[in-house]
Amino acid sequence: MKKFVGLASTALLVAGFAAPVVASAQDFSAVIITDIGGVDDKSFNQSAWEGLTEFGKENNLEKGVGGYDYIQSNSDSDYVTNLNSAVTANFSLTFGIGYKLEAAINDIAQQHPDKHFAIVDSVVDQPNVASLTFKDNEAAFLAGVAAAKTTATKKVGFIGGVEGFVIDRFEAGFVEGVKAVDPSIEVVVEYAGSFADAAKGKQLAAAMYSNDVDVIFHASGATGNGVFSEAKDIVSNDPSKNIWVIGVDLDQDAEGIVEVDGKERHLTLTSTLKGVGAAVKQFSQLAKDGKFEAGVKTYGLADGGVDLTEGQLSDDAKAAVKEFKEKIIKGEIEVPEKPAE
Repeated sequence: MKKFVGLASTALLVAGFAAPVVASAQDFSAVIITDIGGVDDKSFNQSAWEGLTEFGKENNLEKGVGGYDYIQSNSDSDYVTNLNSAVTANFSLTFGIGYKLEAAINDIAQQHPDKHFAIVDSVVDQPNVASLTFKDNEAAFLAGVAAAKTTATKKVGFIGGVEGFVIDRFEAGFVEGVKAVDPSIEVVVEYAGSFADAAKGKQLAAAMYSNDVDVIFHASGATGNGVFSEAKDIVSNDPSKNIWVIGVDLDQDAEGIVEVDGKERHLTLTSTLKGVGAAVKQFSQLAKDGKFEAGVKTYGLADGGVDLTEGQLSDDAKAAVKEFKEKIIKGEIEVPEKPAE
């Protein structure tokens, strides 16, 4: 299985200016404020927490206040409270994981100009905030290529979490990738309205699979757990069914394993990779070393910030993915960030 390679230091494309240097390295501490879904969502938040955990262990920090930690958000109303808790606990660097924390970080950062913050998947224009963004549309395009090269029914699906500019990139890239291979393939698009509703994800997947969709790409956080659950239930009940799920943000191969006739069957066709964990780890280290810089840092295919696993792809699909990946990196293909009207 192809694994994500950690971001090189050159991956930071910095636009902005340095904020005041943090406290001495031995006093450094960092915390992530999760989006809804938590550090065990098998996706976005989990990747961030794994990255911070690696940073903490490599720097001999202990989990908790004064070291590295996370604060769970169970609803949108928790963001401000959790950010204030991080400030009160005097963490040197506070990450907001997800674009939904944008407004809260913008406000808290202005109230505490002496503190350092970072937000993933959004941009906050403050002198003490770093914005870590990803070209999700590029990886999603490759997922679309993989889906188009795999579908037998010429009908594939996309399940998003909450509509917005971030998931727009996933949808736009996926649809464009499918169409680049075969414009006649139908792409069914649905949104769950949540990143933490596995039941809704299962319901949407059931409707798609029953309507001849045989590959579903989900960009829905923990909601995607329901997509995998439905695929496994279908195949368990009828092993003749040839259906797939495309994972998101992390290698989700393990989420698609089902036992059929005593043997493991893998239903995760491939997964888009998003180096959230690598970015959190790398940026934490920079901040600890006194190199915190505000501004926008962008990660894409060219620098390894996003990618696609080999998964269960056929040789034909792998070759197509490689071809299109090279074209995107060379600038021969510009992947849209918004779905076509």
